[in-house]
Amino acid sequence: MSEEQKRLLESKLWGIANILRGKISADDYRDYILGFIFYKYLSERQYLYANNLLETETIKDYLKLNDPELLEAIKEESLQALGYFLKPEELFASITAKGNASTETDSNYILEDLKAVLNHIEQSTMGTDSEEDFNDLFSDIDLSSNKIGRTVKARNEVVVQILNSLNSIDFRLEDIESDVLGDAYEYLIGKFAAGAGKSAGEFYTPQQVSKILAKLVSTDKEKLKSVYDPTCGSGSLLLRVAKEAQVSEFYGQELTRTTYNLARMNMILHGIHYRQFDIRQDDTLENPQHLDQRFEAIVANPPFSAHWKGDDNSLYNSDERFSQYGRLAPKTKADFAFMQHMLFQLADNGIMASVFPHGVLFRGGAEGLIRQYMIKEMNVLDAVIGLPANIFYGTSIPTCIVVLKKCRKFDDNIVFIDASSDENYIKVGNQNELRDIDVEKIIDTYRNRETLDKYSYVVSLEEIAENDYNLNIPRYVDTFEEEEPVDLDATAAEIQQLDAALKSNDTVLKAFCEELGIKAPF
Repeated sequence: MSEEQKRLLESKLWGIANILRGKISADDYRDYILGFIFYKYLSERQYLYANNLLETETIKDYLKLNDPELLEAIKEESLQALGYFLKPEELFASITAKGNASTETDSNYILEDLKAVLNHIEQSTMGTDSEEDFNDLFSDIDLSSNKIGRTVKARNEVVVQILNSLNSIDFRLEDIESDVLGDAYEYLIGKFAAGAGKSAGEFYTPQQVSKILAKLVSTDKEKLKSVYDPTCGSGSLLLRVAKEAQVSEFYGQELTRTTYNLARMNMILHGIHYRQFDIRQDDTLENPQHLDQRFEAIVANPPFSAHWKGDDNSLYNSDERFSQYGRLAPKTKADFAFMQHMLFQLADNGIMASVFPHGVLFRGGAEGLIRQYMIKEMNVLDAVIGLPANIFYGTSIPTCIVVLKKCRKFDDNIVFIDASSDENYIKVGNQNELRDIDVEKIIDTYRNRETLDKYSYVVSLEEIAENDYNLNIPRYVDTFEEEEPVDLDATAAEIQQLDAALKSNDTVLKAFCEELGIKAPF
């Protein structure tokens, strides 16, 4: 698929989302639109897979198949290969066709049928390896909600309209790589984030920031055994890493149920086999789900300065993730708790890159002690990268990327990069945005460990210690622009010229006033 065709697909998908725009909030219509797109995707995959199995049979079109034995055989194969199963009458095309019925004998009411189909997709996986990946996957699509229509008829009409619009789009799954539709899906997620305000940060990291994090953790690696995101949102960061290196396994944890569902859909829609990903729902700090594992790459955009049970000594002082530091991160600022959690789960040959508010670089108290321990005792801090303000949806505060490594090749210095100045980004609407050239400059500077005037500085550990382990970027990267010297003699001459001109004007004005017989204003 060409870039033009891809943009056309994105435009059509966003146009479908407009059916619900204005009726309900961005958060709500996001769940319906993305859920229905996912249902169509699953249906088309099932249809293509079943037709492939029917190539040697008399009936080769799965939509026309009614042989119980063949259906059972296709079900068994589908559960193994796809992780789910849809009957011919449950396919997107079948439900949409019923929604278009207009005769007196055939009703176009499809809400109950559609609800049953979505439930059956989940039920078909019960007792199989994919059960956890499909459990409650469509729970956020409430077809009885008054949000999409005040009456049953109105709700049915809206759903039929959406399905018809989607049915007119050929996803061309048999012709194109699955990541084309996946990229369009990511485009929609980004569009929804743009309209979701503060809540956008719960599920979406801007594409260019994702690209930076992915490139950082894949430095010097073409293959990664595993990648992990402890606050995975929609899963976009995990998927972005797969564009930079071949990833064998994806792991993530997400607290919000709706976003957790979105992450699993996103994985499957990008062609990630259900056996290759393990996304869990729970609080990462309180109930980590992968604590016995270590990961080669870790990326994250944790909630900034979140509250946590940092004052619960009975629970956390004995926790391996935090106990060696002597202090817990403040209960009103969980930033370092997330950092410690990720460092604990990082493999010895791994790289962690995560976004944080600037406060982690210089705040004192418990955070200052944890920061000093990481640098002085563990020597795991590899780089600090300052980003422009206002590049995240929902917040305008400046942020930074912290890069940690357990076994550092250059273990006597830390790279500081200040990419926050005007020439390192552009303004798009209300947001600041990094360009590809800005991303590449950050990555090249990190990988080459360069000192560039007013942009980066390679700092020795001794200098960090001299600054009491304060990592505030301006301490190390001097971005001060000297003003041009003022020629005082020239300025004095200019003032004298202006004074003479004023006196001349006064003389002329005084003469006019005398002619008019009025008092001069001076």
